[in-house]
Amino acid sequence: MSDCIFCKIAKGEIPAKKAYEDDDVVVFHDINPKADVHLLLIPKLHVESLAQCDIRHQQMLGKLLLLAPVLAAEHGLAQGFKTAINTGVGGGQEVFHLHVHVYGNR
Repeated sequence: MSDCIFCKIAKGEIPAKKAYEDDDVVVFHDINPKADVHLLLIPKLHVESLAQCDIRHQQMLGKLLLLAPVLAAEHGLAQGFKTAINTGVGGGQEVFHLHVHVYGNR
């Protein structure tokens, strides 16, 4: 999607403080953090929200969820952290590109 801010971050068109990147996923620090550590895990593939996912997205969803505890621990949250996936307007989603919040205090 050409106007999606997260797609632009994934393509390197908009700078972000990246914490991790591979061929499928980009992880960066939230610019409006809700905790000392607040990471956003996004797939490079544009998917509007969790509600648009189906069996084709199983591997990508698994990768996002398995990365969460690894990155949380690397950022000082080995004792625990929170995750959130806001889905749709009613679920508080503000950027319509699937993303997983990983956050916690040190």
